[in-house]
Amino acid sequence: MKILIVDDDQHIRRLYKEELEDEGYEVVAAATGNEAIELFEKENPDLVTLDILMPDVDGIKLLRQMKEKKPRIPIIMSTAYDYRDDFAVWASEAYIVKSAELAELKATIKKLLSKK
Repeated sequence: MKILIVDDDQHIRRLYKEELEDEGYEVVAAATGNEAIELFEKENPDLVTLDILMPDVDGIKLLRQMKEKKPRIPIIMSTAYDYRDDFAVWASEAYIVKSAELAELKATIKKLLSKK
């Protein structure tokens, strides 16, 4: 299973990549929204973790673009801020507040991929 990590924070990308590869996933990572769309189309991931605040394209817009191309792909919104009251994030399958503790993220990924 292939996961696309989209986050402008290099440390988060590295942490997620290492931890998820240890879980047996193939991982590709994007630092910008434009890079994310390119990788999304080229790599055909099974799941996406998507940061909301990005320098070029915000994660909500990326969420819409990805869902238009692949409506059934599970997308986890991952952010340091609480956006749960923003209806736009409700199009995602899950919402996680970033943390160095990845148990919730790993459990959510496992649950979403088991439905595929």
